[in-house]
Amino acid sequence: MIHTIGIDIGSGAVKSVLFRHGDAGGSGPPVWLARRCERIRSRDPMTLARQGYDDVLAEAGLGADDIAYTATTGEGENVRFATGHFYSMTTHARGGVFLDPEARAVVDIGALNGRAISVDARGKVLSYKMTSQCASGSGQFLENIARYLGVAVEEIGPLSKTSQDPEKVSSICAVLAETDVINMVSRGIATPDILKGIHLSMASRIVKLLKVTGVKEGVALITGGLALDSGLLAAIQEEMVNEKVRVQARAHPDSIYAGAVGAALWGAFRHAKLAGLETAAAA
Repeated sequence: MIHTIGIDIGSGAVKSVLFRHGDAGGSGPPVWLARRCERIRSRDPMTLARQGYDDVLAEAGLGADDIAYTATTGEGENVRFATGHFYSMTTHARGGVFLDPEARAVVDIGALNGRAISVDARGKVLSYKMTSQCASGSGQFLENIARYLGVAVEEIGPLSKTSQDPEKVSSICAVLAETDVINMVSRGIATPDILKGIHLSMASRIVKLLKVTGVKEGVALITGGLALDSGLLAAIQEEMVNEKVRVQARAHPDSIYAGAVGAALWGAFRHAKLAGLETAAAA
Protein backbone atom coordinates (compact mmCIF):
# COMPACT_ATOMS: atom_id res chain seq x y z
CA MET A 1 0.00 0.00 0.00
CA ILE A 2 1.40 3.39 -1.04
CA HIS A 3 0.13 6.97 -1.18
CA THR A 4 0.69 9.53 -3.94
CA ILE A 5 -0.21 13.18 -4.38
CA GLY A 6 -1.01 14.87 -7.69
CA ILE A 7 -0.81 18.65 -8.10
CA ASP A 8 -2.09 20.38 -11.23
CA ILE A 9 -1.13 24.04 -11.56
CA GLY A 10 -3.27 25.64 -14.23
CA SER A 11 -3.64 29.21 -15.42
CA GLY A 12 -6.67 29.79 -13.20
CA ALA A 13 -6.48 27.31 -10.31
CA VAL A 14 -4.27 24.88 -8.41
CA LYS A 15 -5.75 21.42 -7.84
CA SER A 16 -4.32 18.87 -5.38
CA VAL A 17 -5.40 15.26 -4.78
CA LEU A 18 -4.19 12.39 -2.58
CA PHE A 19 -4.62 8.70 -3.45
CA ARG A 20 -4.03 5.39 -1.74
CA HIS A 21 -2.94 2.59 -4.05
CA GLY A 22 -3.68 -0.93 -2.89
CA ASP A 23 -4.94 -2.17 0.46
CA ALA A 24 -2.97 -3.59 3.40
CA GLY A 25 -2.22 -6.64 1.28
CA GLY A 26 -0.88 -4.53 -1.59
CA SER A 27 -3.79 -5.03 -4.00
CA GLY A 28 -7.01 -3.23 -4.93
CA PRO A 29 -7.93 -0.18 -7.02
CA PRO A 30 -6.76 3.37 -6.27
CA VAL A 31 -8.77 5.12 -3.54
CA TRP A 32 -9.25 8.89 -3.57
CA LEU A 33 -8.63 10.20 -0.04
CA ALA A 34 -8.54 14.02 -0.31
CA ARG A 35 -8.77 16.93 -2.76
CA ARG A 36 -8.35 20.69 -2.81
CA CYS A 37 -8.94 23.38 -5.46
CA GLU A 38 -7.82 26.97 -5.03
CA ARG A 39 -8.41 29.75 -7.55
CA ILE A 40 -5.15 31.62 -8.14
CA ARG A 41 -6.62 35.16 -8.22
CA SER A 42 -3.22 36.94 -8.39
CA ARG A 43 -1.75 34.70 -5.66
CA ASP A 44 1.52 32.79 -5.99
CA PRO A 45 0.81 29.36 -7.55
CA MET A 46 3.82 27.81 -5.77
CA THR A 47 2.46 28.93 -2.41
CA LEU A 48 -0.95 27.49 -3.31
CA ALA A 49 0.69 24.22 -4.38
CA ARG A 50 2.34 23.91 -0.97
CA GLN A 51 -0.92 24.82 0.75
CA GLY A 52 -2.82 22.20 -1.24
CA TYR A 53 -0.17 19.59 -0.43
CA ASP A 54 -0.38 20.32 3.30
CA ASP A 55 -4.19 20.43 3.25
CA VAL A 56 -4.70 17.02 1.58
CA LEU A 57 -2.17 15.47 3.97
CA ALA A 58 -4.05 16.92 6.93
CA GLU A 59 -7.43 15.77 5.60
CA ALA A 60 -6.15 12.21 5.15
CA GLY A 61 -4.36 12.21 8.51
CA LEU A 62 -0.99 11.52 6.88
CA GLY A 63 2.48 13.03 7.02
CA ALA A 64 5.00 13.80 4.29
CA ASP A 65 6.88 10.57 5.07
CA ASP A 66 3.75 8.58 4.14
CA ILE A 67 3.85 9.82 0.53
CA ALA A 68 5.71 7.63 -1.93
CA TYR A 69 5.50 10.05 -4.86
CA THR A 70 4.37 13.65 -5.35
CA ALA A 71 3.64 14.32 -9.02
CA THR A 72 3.01 17.68 -10.64
CA THR A 73 1.49 18.60 -13.98
CA GLY A 74 0.48 21.73 -15.87
CA GLU A 75 2.73 24.62 -14.83
CA GLY A 76 4.06 22.70 -11.84
CA GLU A 77 7.50 21.69 -13.11
CA ASN A 78 9.17 24.11 -10.65
CA VAL A 79 7.49 22.81 -7.48
CA ARG A 80 10.54 22.09 -5.35
CA PHE A 81 9.06 19.42 -3.10
CA ALA A 82 7.71 17.33 -5.99
CA THR A 83 9.19 13.96 -6.89
CA GLY A 84 8.51 14.29 -10.62
CA HIS A 85 6.55 16.11 -13.30
CA PHE A 86 4.21 14.80 -16.04
CA TYR A 87 2.99 16.44 -19.25
CA SER A 88 -0.56 17.71 -18.78
CA MET A 89 -1.97 15.99 -21.86
CA THR A 90 -1.04 12.56 -20.50
CA THR A 91 -2.37 13.37 -17.03
CA HIS A 92 -5.72 14.65 -18.31
CA ALA A 93 -6.04 11.55 -20.48
CA ARG A 94 -5.33 9.18 -17.59
CA GLY A 95 -7.41 11.17 -15.12
CA GLY A 96 -10.31 11.43 -17.54
CA VAL A 97 -10.53 7.66 -18.00
CA PHE A 98 -10.31 7.19 -14.22
CA LEU A 99 -13.28 9.53 -13.73
CA ASP A 100 -15.27 8.03 -16.61
CA PRO A 101 -14.05 4.58 -17.77
CA GLU A 102 -16.23 4.86 -20.89
CA ALA A 103 -14.38 7.97 -22.10
CA ARG A 104 -12.54 7.57 -25.39
CA ALA A 105 -11.87 11.28 -25.72
CA VAL A 106 -11.00 13.97 -23.22
CA VAL A 107 -11.74 17.63 -23.97
CA ASP A 108 -9.70 19.85 -21.69
CA ILE A 109 -11.02 23.43 -21.66
CA GLY A 110 -8.82 25.60 -19.48
CA ALA A 111 -8.40 29.27 -18.72
CA LEU A 112 -6.23 30.00 -21.78
CA ASN A 113 -6.87 27.27 -24.37
CA GLY A 114 -8.68 24.07 -25.20
CA ARG A 115 -7.65 20.70 -26.59
CA ALA A 116 -9.27 17.46 -27.67
CA ILE A 117 -7.46 14.22 -26.86
CA SER A 118 -8.27 10.79 -28.28
CA VAL A 119 -7.54 8.06 -25.70
CA ASP A 120 -7.80 4.30 -25.35
CA ALA A 121 -9.31 2.33 -22.44
CA ARG A 122 -6.07 2.68 -20.43
CA GLY A 123 -5.93 6.46 -20.85
CA LYS A 124 -3.12 6.35 -23.42
CA VAL A 125 -3.04 9.37 -25.76
CA LEU A 126 -3.71 8.32 -29.36
CA SER A 127 -3.97 11.78 -30.98
CA TYR A 128 -4.75 15.35 -30.04
CA LYS A 129 -5.51 18.81 -31.37
CA MET A 130 -5.25 22.18 -29.61
CA THR A 131 -6.91 25.53 -30.19
CA SER A 132 -4.72 28.38 -31.39
CA GLN A 133 -3.35 30.81 -28.80
CA CYS A 134 -5.60 33.58 -30.14
CA ALA A 135 -8.80 31.51 -29.99
CA SER A 136 -11.71 32.92 -28.00
CA GLY A 137 -12.66 29.46 -26.74
CA SER A 138 -11.12 29.74 -23.30
CA GLY A 139 -12.21 30.17 -19.71
CA GLN A 140 -10.47 33.51 -19.31
CA PHE A 141 -12.30 34.93 -22.33
CA LEU A 142 -15.66 33.75 -20.99
CA GLU A 143 -14.89 35.14 -17.54
CA ASN A 144 -13.96 38.53 -19.05
CA ILE A 145 -17.25 38.61 -20.97
CA ALA A 146 -19.24 37.67 -17.86
CA ARG A 147 -17.55 40.48 -15.93
CA TYR A 148 -18.45 42.95 -18.68
CA LEU A 149 -22.06 41.74 -18.65
CA GLY A 150 -22.23 41.90 -14.85
CA VAL A 151 -22.83 38.15 -14.52
CA ALA A 152 -21.30 35.90 -11.85
CA VAL A 153 -19.31 32.97 -13.23
CA GLU A 154 -21.66 30.43 -11.65
CA GLU A 155 -24.63 32.11 -13.40
CA ILE A 156 -23.20 31.77 -16.92
CA GLY A 157 -24.42 28.22 -17.58
CA PRO A 158 -27.97 28.57 -16.23
CA LEU A 159 -28.47 31.89 -18.03
CA SER A 160 -27.18 30.50 -21.31
CA LYS A 161 -29.65 27.62 -21.15
CA THR A 162 -32.58 30.07 -20.98
CA SER A 163 -31.67 31.67 -24.32
CA GLN A 164 -34.38 31.77 -26.98
CA ASP A 165 -32.47 33.50 -29.79
CA PRO A 166 -28.67 33.08 -29.44
CA GLU A 167 -26.40 35.59 -31.14
CA LYS A 168 -23.34 33.71 -32.32
CA VAL A 169 -19.88 35.28 -32.04
CA SER A 170 -18.10 34.93 -35.37
CA SER A 171 -14.52 35.92 -34.52
CA ILE A 172 -11.91 33.42 -33.32
CA CYS A 173 -9.78 36.25 -31.94
CA ALA A 174 -10.53 36.98 -28.28
CA VAL A 175 -10.03 40.75 -28.71
CA LEU A 176 -12.32 40.97 -31.73
CA ALA A 177 -14.86 38.66 -30.08
CA GLU A 178 -15.03 40.96 -27.08
CA THR A 179 -15.69 43.85 -29.49
CA ASP A 180 -18.52 41.79 -31.00
CA VAL A 181 -20.05 41.39 -27.55
CA ILE A 182 -19.83 45.13 -26.85
CA ASN A 183 -21.67 45.75 -30.12
CA MET A 184 -24.33 43.18 -29.15
CA VAL A 185 -24.95 44.96 -25.85
CA SER A 186 -25.30 48.30 -27.65
CA ARG A 187 -27.87 46.67 -29.97
CA GLY A 188 -29.90 45.49 -26.99
CA ILE A 189 -29.21 41.75 -27.36
CA ALA A 190 -30.30 39.92 -24.19
CA THR A 191 -27.56 38.62 -21.89
CA PRO A 192 -28.71 34.95 -22.14
CA ASP A 193 -28.62 35.18 -25.94
CA ILE A 194 -25.08 36.62 -25.87
CA LEU A 195 -23.86 33.90 -23.51
CA LYS A 196 -25.51 31.12 -25.52
CA GLY A 197 -24.02 32.54 -28.70
CA ILE A 198 -20.55 32.47 -27.13
CA HIS A 199 -21.12 28.92 -25.92
CA LEU A 200 -22.18 27.82 -29.41
CA SER A 201 -19.10 29.44 -30.96
CA MET A 202 -16.85 27.70 -28.44
CA ALA A 203 -18.71 24.42 -28.92
CA SER A 204 -18.30 24.62 -32.70
CA ARG A 205 -14.52 24.84 -32.36
CA ILE A 206 -14.43 22.07 -29.76
CA VAL A 207 -16.42 19.69 -31.96
CA LYS A 208 -14.14 20.48 -34.90
CA LEU A 209 -11.13 19.62 -32.71
CA LEU A 210 -12.72 16.30 -31.83
CA LYS A 211 -13.35 15.49 -35.49
CA VAL A 212 -9.71 16.20 -36.35
CA THR A 213 -8.48 13.78 -33.67
CA GLY A 214 -10.47 11.01 -35.35
CA VAL A 215 -12.89 10.34 -32.48
CA LYS A 216 -16.12 9.16 -34.09
CA GLU A 217 -18.06 7.45 -31.31
CA GLY A 218 -18.15 6.76 -27.59
CA VAL A 219 -17.91 9.27 -24.74
CA ALA A 220 -16.01 12.56 -24.69
CA LEU A 221 -15.39 13.71 -21.12
CA ILE A 222 -15.13 17.47 -20.62
CA THR A 223 -12.36 18.40 -18.16
CA GLY A 224 -10.67 21.60 -17.04
CA GLY A 225 -12.02 24.80 -15.56
CA LEU A 226 -15.10 24.98 -17.82
CA ALA A 227 -16.14 21.35 -17.35
CA LEU A 228 -18.97 22.27 -14.99
CA ASP A 229 -20.35 25.08 -17.18
CA SER A 230 -23.74 23.49 -17.90
CA GLY A 231 -24.44 25.95 -20.70
CA LEU A 232 -21.23 25.07 -22.53
CA LEU A 233 -21.88 21.34 -22.12
CA ALA A 234 -25.39 21.77 -23.55
CA ALA A 235 -23.98 23.75 -26.49
CA ILE A 236 -21.37 21.05 -27.19
CA GLN A 237 -24.07 18.39 -27.14
CA GLU A 238 -26.14 20.51 -29.54
CA GLU A 239 -23.20 20.96 -31.91
CA MET A 240 -22.50 17.21 -31.83
CA VAL A 241 -25.99 16.67 -33.24
CA ASN A 242 -25.66 19.47 -35.81
CA GLU A 243 -22.30 18.13 -37.04
CA LYS A 244 -23.60 14.54 -37.00
CA VAL A 245 -20.82 13.46 -34.64
CA ARG A 246 -21.85 10.29 -32.84
CA VAL A 247 -20.00 11.14 -29.65
CA GLN A 248 -21.67 11.65 -26.28
CA ALA A 249 -20.26 14.68 -24.47
CA ARG A 250 -20.54 14.66 -20.71
CA ALA A 251 -18.85 15.98 -17.59
CA HIS A 252 -18.08 14.53 -14.17
CA PRO A 253 -18.57 16.39 -10.86
CA ASP A 254 -14.80 16.09 -10.32
CA SER A 255 -13.77 16.89 -13.91
CA ILE A 256 -11.72 19.90 -12.79
CA TYR A 257 -9.40 17.49 -10.94
CA ALA A 258 -8.65 15.28 -13.96
CA GLY A 259 -5.08 16.54 -14.42
CA ALA A 260 -4.21 16.18 -10.74
CA VAL A 261 -5.79 12.71 -10.63
CA GLY A 262 -3.80 11.62 -13.67
CA ALA A 263 -0.60 12.95 -12.09
CA ALA A 264 -1.22 10.96 -8.90
CA LEU A 265 -1.92 7.79 -10.90
CA TRP A 266 1.14 8.21 -13.11
CA GLY A 267 3.17 8.93 -9.97
CA ALA A 268 2.16 5.53 -8.57
CA PHE A 269 3.12 3.87 -11.86
CA ARG A 270 6.53 5.55 -11.95
CA HIS A 271 7.17 4.74 -8.28
CA ALA A 272 6.46 1.05 -8.97
CA LYS A 273 8.82 1.09 -11.96
CA LEU A 274 11.61 2.72 -9.96
CA ALA A 275 11.10 0.28 -7.07
CA GLY A 276 11.32 -2.62 -9.52
CA LEU A 277 14.61 -1.29 -10.95
CA GLU A 278 16.06 -0.87 -7.46
CA THR A 279 15.07 -4.43 -6.57
CA ALA A 280 16.63 -5.78 -9.76
CA ALA A 281 19.83 -3.81 -9.16
CA ALA A 282 20.11 -5.12 -5.60
CA ALA A 283 19.58 -8.76 -6.65
